[in-house]
Amino acid sequence: MTRPFAFAALAVVMLIPVSFAEEPKVTKTVDLSSSVDDLTRLREAPDNGVIVSQKAWDKLAAAWGIKEVPKVDFTKEMLIVGAHRGSEFKFLMEVKTGDLKVELVGDKDLKPGFRYKIVSIKRDGIKTVNGKELPKE
Repeated sequence: MTRPFAFAALAVVMLIPVSFAEEPKVTKTVDLSSSVDDLTRLREAPDNGVIVSQKAWDKLAAAWGIKEVPKVDFTKEMLIVGAHRGSEFKFLMEVKTGDLKVELVGDKDLKPGFRYKIVSIKRDGIKTVNGKELPKE
């Protein structure tokens, strides 16, 4: 009696649609990392960790002293911005049902100033970042 029940349960589970997470497609338009000595400039980082306009990109580049600012087609791409006080960090990213989940993982050894990474990813299908709407600008 338990065997038919197990097969029936397995059949029902197989019919449930599953939404798998996927890694966002990183482009090579922007792939920058460096450090900034002045910790007060950290407050210039975008609140949700993304940039979706040239105006916001130019503003951040000026604040953080990025001299060569690559042009980005913001209709097709967006920038992921991370900043960390430790010596090393990396992004963990995935997209699930239109929501880009971004997490920073890094060392806990605090250093003066901060380190940053900025990468461009394809914007296709991304509607929110960590559950929040994309910024308008």
